[in-house]
Amino acid sequence: MLSTLLMAFALMLVLEGILPFLAPGSWRETFLRLAQLNDGQIRFIGLSSMLLGLLLLIIFI
Repeated sequence: MLSTLLMAFALMLVLEGILPFLAPGSWRETFLRLAQLNDGQIRFIGLSSMLLGLLLLIIFI
């Protein structure tokens, strides 16, 4: 179980590193726009991301 969790974490790091590696300018602009959102909008994005992840886990497990 621990090895699966570590592999999932490693895959997440690889996937999150692709955009800053390939297009650092676009990545920076995206985070500048994100920083301008209010807290409610950021929370909604986080909630949507978590729900999508849970849905994918339920579907594929």
